Amino acid sequence: MGIESFIIHFGYIVIFLGTFFAGEALLVLAGFMAHRGFLDYPLVVLVAMIGAFTSDQLYYYLGRKKGLPYLDKHPSWKSKVERILKLMHRRQNLVILLFRFVYGVRSVTPFVIGVSGVSPLKFLALNITGALVWTVTLTSLGYFFGHAAERMLDDIKKYEYVIMGGIVLVSLVLWLMHYAAGKRKERLKL
Repeated sequence: MGIESFIIHFGYIVIFLGTFFAGEALLVLAGFMAHRGFLDYPLVVLVAMIGAFTSDQLYYYLGRKKGLPYLDKHPSWKSKVERILKLMHRRQNLVILLFRFVYGVRSVTPFVIGVSGVSPLKFLALNITGALVWTVTLTSLGYFFGHAAERMLDDIKKYEYVIMGGIVLVSLVLWLMHYAAGKRKERLKL
């Protein structure tokens, strides 16, 4: 099975799982693959939105159920939690709508929102809207990147694997830099 066949057969499952756990780079890559015809753009958006929405709802309800004692068991989250709560105090709706766009706090924020006492109905409505905005934005970014690359490179077919690899490599480097910065902050606190 070639990579094209793998993408066509398993791409949507990978997108769902990837957006359940994070998925920024994956969505950009999926948008590029939709532009290249391997995946269907509306289906990429739908699957990604369901993955992001489902994971955020799960973390929100875990926050409501487990509460502050659970946060106390994770001291590494302390600075993120304080920052999120401060933002929630000033701009609650905006935080709920846009937290997915802030790298490094996506998985913690729905938990904190659950702890903060935001009503389930309010979170549900804002979470659906935020998940849709996030998925359309990142998928479109990849799609239009593919369009721009095609205009610049004439025969993009020769370069599509290089471009896909480049997207993955840049994402990996950015993640490693973020991870290293977090570790450096932890060492400085000790």
